[in-house]
Amino acid sequence: MNETRNATAERALGTIISDIRDEFKEFLNTRMEMLKSEFHETASAARTAVPLALVALGLLGTGMLLFTAAVVVLIAAAFAGNPYAWFFAFAIVGFIWMALGAGAAFFAYNAFRSKSMFPKRTVEVLQADKVWLQSEARSAL
Repeated sequence: MNETRNATAERALGTIISDIRDEFKEFLNTRMEMLKSEFHETASAARTAVPLALVALGLLGTGMLLFTAAVVVLIAAAFAGNPYAWFFAFAIVGFIWMALGAGAAFFAYNAFRSKSMFPKRTVEVLQADKVWLQSEARSAL
């Protein structure tokens, strides 16, 4: 009779371990699917945004060059009669654009620094799972 109990207990333990392994695999698969889903959402948004951003940059760059040329001509006209009028005009406009560019770079850096590049929802779910597993482990002891 003792041998029958041990065989039943061993088989039950093997079944339990198998069930735990299967649940753990399902747990990992679910989390991986969540991660893949978030990356696919981000990638689909980027597929639309990147070409539009490139067109916008091209048009804005062309407009900026034309606007810069117009401002240089106006400043050069203000220094009319001076042999260095064009030099002063280009130097002034260049300095202004560099100052504005540095300000924009500063704000862009701060914007990127404040945003996380990791998938937030997946990390939050994994942290909640970790807390849950720790509480289950403590209650089992």
